[in-house]
Amino acid sequence: MASDDQPICRGDWHPHSSSRSVQARLLVRDGQIAAVEEEGEAALAFAAFPALDISPRVGSIPRRIEFPDGSLFETSDKDAIDRLLLVNGRKRAGLVHRLERFHPRLLIFVAAVFLLSGLVYRCALPVLVEVAVAVTPPVVPRMMSVSTLETLDRTVLDETKLDEAKRDAISEGFARIAAQSARGASAYALHFREGGAIGPNAFALPDGTLIITDELVELAGDDTEMLIGVLAHEIGHVELEHSLRQIYRAAGMAGLIMLIAGDVGDSVEDLLVQGGGLLALSYSRAAEAAADRHSVELMEKAGYDPAAVARFFEILEKKLGDTSGTNILSTHPGTPERKKAILDYQAKLRQD
Repeated sequence: MASDDQPICRGDWHPHSSSRSVQARLLVRDGQIAAVEEEGEAALAFAAFPALDISPRVGSIPRRIEFPDGSLFETSDKDAIDRLLLVNGRKRAGLVHRLERFHPRLLIFVAAVFLLSGLVYRCALPVLVEVAVAVTPPVVPRMMSVSTLETLDRTVLDETKLDEAKRDAISEGFARIAAQSARGASAYALHFREGGAIGPNAFALPDGTLIITDELVELAGDDTEMLIGVLAHEIGHVELEHSLRQIYRAAGMAGLIMLIAGDVGDSVEDLLVQGGGLLALSYSRAAEAAADRHSVELMEKAGYDPAAVARFFEILEKKLGDTSGTNILSTHPGTPERKKAILDYQAKLRQD
């Protein structure tokens, strides 16, 4: 009878509900599929082909043939199982395996994913951000601001070293400016911190919390009016809801990254979320220009010189050179352009 056997492949046979493994051969015997011990002729298990449960072909995973008695035959010879399926009228490879195989059209698919993501970022995300800002209840900006400030205090900021008289002078001017804002003085709170790695800086959180660093105060010297102008600029960011928009935009970007990359892990997810909150402290060219104009209006109303911020730009140019690393006069547009824009807007307001 053994001489009539038609070999299929070699592998391992596992009895039902047992971790024991026996080296075996899979073959056709008397019209049935049998698992036979490698060094013997007695069948370990056998059944007609239709009674077998054969696992689909997926990448490099071994194929498994389950017999009616619950025993398993496992083999790495996937092509042999494909031939067995084909001889018995079944398709040789499963859908999952075909999808896993590399094909040039995958490049088209990947390109389409990135193109679609780009369109979502450029077109859909701004709309979603505006909708989110419109429906955000006041408690949400407060929660965001508390979390962000706690993160900054824990990582880069430290307690202020400024003397009380200096803090009082700045706080008095800040209250005078804040009183001219649409939200009123009660909507804002000023905090002093030693900037550390942040250096000379000032920034606003979505709920109206403003932070100014010791280094920025020292850079301004005795010209407190310049610092008031900077804080008026940050009030502009709050009133125009730039911080909230940036946080939602950062969250949307994190969502897009996780959508494309899949499960990136808790650590990376935390980094994206926390990093998004910190990135929200910088603004676009349009947002900076709008906050500049808002600061000019507030300074005019409070009786301060609106050109104070422009004077501050000059100090930064002289003492720091490139100001692109600082948030308050940040990034866009460059210092000379912003200084000119502020003076031009001041002149326009006085003409009107």
